[in-house]
Amino acid sequence: MKPDKGAYYRERFEAQRRILKRLASTMEVNEILEKLREETRTLVPSAMEACILLLDPDAQKYTRPLQCALYGRPVNCLSCKRNRGAVRKAMDRRKGVVVSGSEPITRHDGSKVETGPEAAIPVIVNGDILAVVNVVARPGIRFTNRDFHFIKDISEIVGNALLNAKRHWETTQEKIKISQMLAHLSPFVPQSVRRIVEDYPDQLMQDKEKKEVSVLFLDLENYTRLTANRPEAEVNDIVEKVFSSFVDPIHRSGGDINETAGDGLMIIFKNDDARTNAVNAVRSALDIDQRSRELILGSAPGQHPIHVNMGINSGMALVGLTRFKGQLSTRMTYTATGQVTNIAARLADLATGGDILIGEETGKLIQGLWPVYDRGLIALKGIDEPRRVFSLKPHSAKSIAHSELKTA
Repeated sequence: MKPDKGAYYRERFEAQRRILKRLASTMEVNEILEKLREETRTLVPSAMEACILLLDPDAQKYTRPLQCALYGRPVNCLSCKRNRGAVRKAMDRRKGVVVSGSEPITRHDGSKVETGPEAAIPVIVNGDILAVVNVVARPGIRFTNRDFHFIKDISEIVGNALLNAKRHWETTQEKIKISQMLAHLSPFVPQSVRRIVEDYPDQLMQDKEKKEVSVLFLDLENYTRLTANRPEAEVNDIVEKVFSSFVDPIHRSGGDINETAGDGLMIIFKNDDARTNAVNAVRSALDIDQRSRELILGSAPGQHPIHVNMGINSGMALVGLTRFKGQLSTRMTYTATGQVTNIAARLADLATGGDILIGEETGKLIQGLWPVYDRGLIALKGIDEPRRVFSLKPHSAKSIAHSELKTA
């Protein structure tokens, strides 16, 4: 009996319509890619895992790599899949391929996960391979023509998503350049306030409101030593380079850069949902940590590495415009004030060696999403009672213990 081609095309059409409907509710490219991966697993029932390997050199500026589920713990899809035979063949031939058998996945503990056939389809946009959609099937299973065409459909949607995300990022970069050129016209007004003045001028007269926020503080370790041993212009160049590398991950996670003070930044996450704020703050911190470690690896020989220490805290704060009046001018900023902000700042002060410390409330809000490491009750300067502190890094127990002695 011949297959019903009409039914097959209807199935592809309905699948594409369902996918586009799912994607219509979000503009965030990482969420789009995750949903596309879920759809691939659904459309190809034999799939053990579906990965979207981001190969665009600019990808880290507008999105984050996905994590492969075939390992015992999350692993960047790109690092575990790029050198697999199907992926390399698809990139070399610049078209979709299927290999009947593929090498097993070797986990970090040495154990192996047997795999079956593997499909890989390059995502080509304007002649460049921006990504590869890679699907690994269970052993003993064969991909059907239906499976391959569904994967191809997904790859086309991935291409559109990446193209739109890249264009948005490029437009944002252009806006940043223009803003920098015009910055001398309003040196006393942060970007957050300029945005309010332009879009919501009525808020200038409104009182502050109580709101759930997450606050991220970061500062550069060894900044004092840096300023003592180098010319001021060189220090400014270093700090500008470091902080500029953080702008993309902060904006990508929905953060609002509120203050800059020498060696520090304050970022507010003030979405209407407390958990979303905490998750975005942690994502931003992890992205910043990745960027900062790349900078540390690139430090010149003989120079002290520049660690970026961070503190995150969540809770209720007074949010709104604050005016600072001086003899020569009035400066406005959009900020969050209260205990939640004070604790976030103290956690950043407490961190050493590039640690990321979080308060207890933030730890509760991200529970189950990332591992956190309990550092116990710690006395924070200016805070009445000791606070339970957690770290997003497993190796910082000694540095915390040392800092506790200094602050208790």
